[in-house]
Amino acid sequence: MACSGNSTEACGGPNRLTVFQNGATAPQGPVQDPGPAGWSLLGCYTDTGTRTLPVGMSTPGGSGSLTVALCTTACKNSGYTLAGVEYAGECYCGNAIANGGPAADGFTGCNMLCNGNSSEYCGGPNRLDMYQLGAGAASTAGTSAPTPPPGNPTAPASTTVTTGKSSATGLPTGWSYQGCYVDGANGRIIANQEPDSQTNTIEACVSTCVGLGYSVAGVEYGVQCFCGNNIVNGGVLAPEDTDCNDPCAGNSKEICGGGNRMSIYSNGPVQVLQPPAPQKTGLPGSWTYSGCITENTTTRVFKYQIINANNNTATNCLTQCSNFGFGAGGMEYGEECYCGDSRDLIAAGSTVQPDASCNVACSGNASYFCGGGNLISYYTWTGANLQTWNYPTGNGAGQYELLVGGVCIPLVTTSSVNGKYTFVEKFGTGEANSTGAYELDLAEINNPTALWRAMHVKTDVFCSASITMPDKVGRQINVGGWSGDSTFGVRLYWPDGSPGEPSVNDWQENYEEVSLQTGRWYPSAMVMANGSILVMGGENGSNGPPVPSLEILPKPAGGFMLYCDYLDRTDPNNLYPFLAVLPSGNIFVGYYNEARILEPVNFATVSQLPNIPGSVNDFLAGRNYPLEGTAVLMPQYAPYTDPITIMICGGSTIGAATAIDNCVSTQPEVANPVWTLERMPSQRVMPCITALPDGTYLILNGATHGVAGFGLATGPNLNAILYNPAAPVNQRMSVMANTTVARLYHSEAILMTDGRVMVSGSDPQDGVNPEEYRVEVFIPPYRMTGLTPPSYTITNENWSYGQSVQIQVTLNQGTTSTMKISLMGAVSSTHGNSMGQRAIFPAFTCAGNTCTITAPPNSGVCPPGWFQLFVVDNGNPSNAQYVRIGGDPASLGNWPNFPDFNIPGV
Repeated sequence: MACSGNSTEACGGPNRLTVFQNGATAPQGPVQDPGPAGWSLLGCYTDTGTRTLPVGMSTPGGSGSLTVALCTTACKNSGYTLAGVEYAGECYCGNAIANGGPAADGFTGCNMLCNGNSSEYCGGPNRLDMYQLGAGAASTAGTSAPTPPPGNPTAPASTTVTTGKSSATGLPTGWSYQGCYVDGANGRIIANQEPDSQTNTIEACVSTCVGLGYSVAGVEYGVQCFCGNNIVNGGVLAPEDTDCNDPCAGNSKEICGGGNRMSIYSNGPVQVLQPPAPQKTGLPGSWTYSGCITENTTTRVFKYQIINANNNTATNCLTQCSNFGFGAGGMEYGEECYCGDSRDLIAAGSTVQPDASCNVACSGNASYFCGGGNLISYYTWTGANLQTWNYPTGNGAGQYELLVGGVCIPLVTTSSVNGKYTFVEKFGTGEANSTGAYELDLAEINNPTALWRAMHVKTDVFCSASITMPDKVGRQINVGGWSGDSTFGVRLYWPDGSPGEPSVNDWQENYEEVSLQTGRWYPSAMVMANGSILVMGGENGSNGPPVPSLEILPKPAGGFMLYCDYLDRTDPNNLYPFLAVLPSGNIFVGYYNEARILEPVNFATVSQLPNIPGSVNDFLAGRNYPLEGTAVLMPQYAPYTDPITIMICGGSTIGAATAIDNCVSTQPEVANPVWTLERMPSQRVMPCITALPDGTYLILNGATHGVAGFGLATGPNLNAILYNPAAPVNQRMSVMANTTVARLYHSEAILMTDGRVMVSGSDPQDGVNPEEYRVEVFIPPYRMTGLTPPSYTITNENWSYGQSVQIQVTLNQGTTSTMKISLMGAVSSTHGNSMGQRAIFPAFTCAGNTCTITAPPNSGVCPPGWFQLFVVDNGNPSNAQYVRIGGDPASLGNWPNFPDFNIPGV
């Protein structure tokens, strides 16, 4: 046909081009990119139905600029080892091939030019050009077939070698040839494919596999090398060893497999695993396979993820789930384990898929499938309930009420032996008009001018420790503080007056006369069995270095301070350690995720307990500030022969700040102590726990996510949990009433003398929840019945060990045969730590309305101190009076002997 612009020239014709060349080498037509540096082309893969690679990836310039290099780079930067390009402008990533496999027609369907580079192909309709990153990256899921090297759809037959057995020399000791195996009948027989190599030899492949820690190597198509620890997918020997007949690309005298044939070498005997299937038998406990379900790609179906890179199996995964109280779980992508509840499926909109869709072998057992790409092999617990939570209603749920508007944001609250309540708060770093301490007299609830009494401290009590001393007037001592001189502070208050009668005493302090031996911020304090005061742990002021030591008050002659390597090692996650006197007189210490027993003279370690369990997916979760949980001693009943039990609830994880949703308990003085775990109805960090006079415990306050500190937690946990240790394990928790007041960092809870629980504080400084001045009470169900509480009279408030003490009781419902008596230790509450807490149910006998109580026998069962005495009539407690048990064996009443301190004597 003549050119339209010059009829003397020819310009092609119908379906014909007139071609011209300028003398330079003509550019080649488009090709399948063999892969950017570090990547290998696996082939053209089908992509229909469920995505072969699950993650769609955006690339610079969008789909109109897509190239193979842009896609592989984006996938690598996002942590993926597989990349695929499709429809000229689409990029997909993953770590396992979830569906499909090499196309039957080879590269025919991968025929669309990349939008950003017309010299290379970017897949096609329902076809992916599939690329794999580096050595040892995961290849296809368990159903893929072998792929000939790019450009070699059929490998050339050898003309010089006629046997499958090689002449390989120099193999590592123990390695030997295992035979020629059929590859691809049920998928790859060795899962991990290394990059193709034109210098491939048997020795080179074995060396690569040894370097990667594998014990089995396979060579195929002359240039391919595979590594693993066994033969998978039911691989079988080929009918003839000579079926392996491809010369190695790097040494034509050696045989490197053949078409769908793999020459196998191993270090010792090789194990053949059958084609994987969902595990339906041999499951742990009462777990049952429930199908293959879809993952929610926006929000996970199950909250808790565990990565088991090398040992993920149904047994390992599901055992962990049920051990932590979760009755639903499953595996995904071969190595991921998930735990949760069956209701999570509904919330996530998950649906059941054909079993065959979950087709990625378990990382710990290639005979079974562990999910797939965005697919979970799903299992449910079908046995007896792992836990039963009770949901009482009406009066049975208790009730929160506003008690009084406060005057400060307390850091420590204490029930005083004078029937009033002391509050201490930040001083110097708090409100400008604060005096640092206040006393609340609820007998003056209708008299605002007398309800709160301002008291005074001289240094900042921010994050200090308080206890009630066993001297004869029940003085309170507060130690440590925020910075500078305050960290050395020792402050004393002698409670005077009585409800409705004014008090005049104030806090006394002079750090130049009486001080700690080292500054402490976030310490704990405890009265020991000998009546002295143990002070332990902390940091050297605001976010300062650790103070991994303990000391004694009053300071012994010459001083005494002991370095604790275990506190040093676990700093900063051990602040406000949990302390308790054990019946032996030894001392329990709980810190971070560890616990040990110390003897009380030289404080040497008697024994170290097993580590404290954490979260289902993080065994390094902790229980002390800043991962703050809460701890209590379970009730002790006469004759005190049962081992004592310690329970710790809540806490959080390092980094992820995932609040813990369980309580754990142990009996530290039995021969082989273990931790018993009970799942809570919700997650809780910064909780408080209060022992109640009927032998139950109230868990309250805190957040559902985060750690302790200013602005570091979210999701206030507004409901209370009642824990009944008399019920069977995992049936002890009842979900009680809700509050509307967020109680976060710096919140407290203490038992009042009328049996209610005072709830105070919250200083989150998060820009969302207020600094909380309001004081609430939680009214337990026993105070919601409308029944008249019992009452008693007592004349002796000073008991010695084993002494018989008489009281006169008035019961309004039951009889003395169903009555209980409880002794509740005087508590100071701060940072989840109930310092001084103890619940003792002594023996007693009654003749008519005269009852004789037998005081606890010794200072191990009952350290010297002050206790609220309750009479409990059919679960309904009386109002309490304070009694002192065990005297003042350390003569604290004579300390400190300075003119500016008032001392009561012994």
